[in-house]
Amino acid sequence: MTGRAGSARGLKWHNGPMAFERQELKLPTRFGKKRPGTAPGLRPGELEKLAPTHVPRAVKVTVIDWSPEQVEMRGVLDFDAFITAHRPAWTTVRWINIDGLSDLKAIEALARKYELHPLAVEDLLNTTTRPKADAYGGDSQVAARLFVVTRMIELKSGKLESEQISIFLGHKTVLTFQETPGDIWDPIRQRINSTGSRLRAGDASFLVYTLLDAIVDHIFPVLEHYGDRLEDMEARVMTGRVPDILRDIHRLKRELLLLRRALWPMRDVVHQLQGERHECLGETARTYMTDLYDHVVQTMDILETYREVVAGLAETHLSAVNNRLNEVMKVLTVISVVFIPLNFLASVFGMNFEHLPFKLASWAFPGFMILCLALVLSMLGWFRRRDWI
Repeated sequence: MTGRAGSARGLKWHNGPMAFERQELKLPTRFGKKRPGTAPGLRPGELEKLAPTHVPRAVKVTVIDWSPEQVEMRGVLDFDAFITAHRPAWTTVRWINIDGLSDLKAIEALARKYELHPLAVEDLLNTTTRPKADAYGGDSQVAARLFVVTRMIELKSGKLESEQISIFLGHKTVLTFQETPGDIWDPIRQRINSTGSRLRAGDASFLVYTLLDAIVDHIFPVLEHYGDRLEDMEARVMTGRVPDILRDIHRLKRELLLLRRALWPMRDVVHQLQGERHECLGETARTYMTDLYDHVVQTMDILETYREVVAGLAETHLSAVNNRLNEVMKVLTVISVVFIPLNFLASVFGMNFEHLPFKLASWAFPGFMILCLALVLSMLGWFRRRDWI
């Protein structure tokens, strides 16, 4: 990887460090699937049947039209006028970015205008869809589209957040749907605005590659964050006297597991795009997908290494706890063994018999104490020679 994320080259956890953000659409089951036996997909006319759990908010729509010679960036203020209007004649690529999924009427209008496949629309609204790439060929009902689902992973205030990103690739149009406003694509917008950039000269599929590359490259700072946490946690484990260290280890282990669940399917997605012969995917973009695949594999290797380190830290901590417990038990055992003969002697000479040896001698008590001390020293010396203490 060279440069920052997005150079030439959100799961929100409410009760913990990481999880998926709660869907804004009320779907029939917890996994966002329809009831058994219903028709698959969501056609534009069926979107109004979905009941939003929140008051619908106006989505933020931004449009970027460009060609090698010029570029135009604007936010859509009149959505109805935008739907009925056509792109400028000089445009070679149009990128439409939609922030928010709560306005079903806007999504329905976009689905109608750009002839999005019903299965893709259903996956778009189900924000727990596994990252994937689906190819839809042109027919009498829908236009040729390549539908890609991925997850944008960010660190915000030290917490890991992941947001589903849905991308529709056409011949000259790219639509990106995000759950919430804000993304990591500002460097890409700056490159589009730069005259002579490779992105300005590329086609729509090259833009999709660039967006996916920025998402994957942005994972490296996240992995660096976890690398620093692992180093700090390893130092804490070595000290051996930090409370709640095991709880922190399991929390980090869970975060890495959830991160793996978001990253692992991306490898299959990029690998599929490498060999995809879809009419909307250009040869240049497919060639660059090879480099992107290397980045994904690198992130997976780093992540798997971190997961092994966390598992080793847990075992190391438990071993240290057991060793400390063994040391404590050894000390207590030595003390008990040393006092066993002393207790025996004290019991014998403490009996209430009238005639006991040396009972009336003046040196009886000092002699008894010297005998006990000699017994203790001899036992400690014997333990020392056998390396028990």
